[in-house]
Amino acid sequence: MDGTNQTAVREYILLGLSEHPNLERVLFMLFLGIYAVNLLGNSLLIGLNLLDPRLHSPMYFFLSNLSIIDILGTSSSVPLMLINFLKEQGTISFLGCALQMYLTLALGSTECLLLAVMAYDRYVAICQPLRYSELMSGKTCVQMAGLSWGIGQANSLLQSIVAWRLPFCGHNVINHFFCEILAVVKLACGDISISVLILLVITPFVALIPLLFIFLSYIFILATILRVPSAAGRHKAFSTCSAHLTVVVIFYGTISFMYFKPKAKDPDLDKIIALFYGVVTPSLNPIIYSLRNTEVKAAAIALLRGDLLSRKMSQFYCCTPSFSVRVG
Repeated sequence: MDGTNQTAVREYILLGLSEHPNLERVLFMLFLGIYAVNLLGNSLLIGLNLLDPRLHSPMYFFLSNLSIIDILGTSSSVPLMLINFLKEQGTISFLGCALQMYLTLALGSTECLLLAVMAYDRYVAICQPLRYSELMSGKTCVQMAGLSWGIGQANSLLQSIVAWRLPFCGHNVINHFFCEILAVVKLACGDISISVLILLVITPFVALIPLLFIFLSYIFILATILRVPSAAGRHKAFSTCSAHLTVVVIFYGTISFMYFKPKAKDPDLDKIIALFYGVVTPSLNPIIYSLRNTEVKAAAIALLRGDLLSRKMSQFYCCTPSFSVRVG
């Protein structure tokens, strides 16, 4: 990073909806509740996956990764945003802004790739069930998840380095609720063409190519399901991937609406739409998987009854070696 660029800027002003303080107070209450649902729901999914042996499968392993992304993604921006809602002027430190932008890019890219990996898991489960244990072994699942995280981190690192090397000339007012890369790049006082070019080249790789892969996977899945002779069999096969398909539609649907819709006359409307995408969408994933998946519902009921914890404790005491103390 060029040391002359940022010496004059120690913190940034996040404009948010500072011209509408009453609306910000309403949004504070709304998004505080949504954030709490997000943390509770995604933490519950991770906990169920760890506690219930019935959920020790590739699909739920990837779902736990998705829940971690949702928790980290919202936690990188929502707590500070909620605090800024109660202040006359929202601010964030330079290091906080850089970290927030990095995490937003990294986690968003990783989620796109993980959704594609989950589509492949559903493809193998339905189209090649006899080879499922071979193709989706534990080692393979860890490698695919690790590759998704790695590509997401590399993408974010590259774009962040290019963005922060731009000349900013002391401008520090970001017209957003958080440090989103496009809002930060707009502060630059020099040529931003390289940063925009890299964004245009990499975005199709981490977003559109996974979407194409998901689309092709579901074409094969649909073709296989239609060949199932019984209606009950077709329903059972489709139900195994309906939750994932719903999450994909919501995730890419909100992205498409946000970036491809006509620009609003009121810029505050675009910011609110981006806010709902960043906060509301992650909280929907655990709700969708809980409502549309009988195994998750059964695990949640067992947890509420105390069966899961008692079973886990009995396994712990059963497997813990006993030690005898010799005296003299």
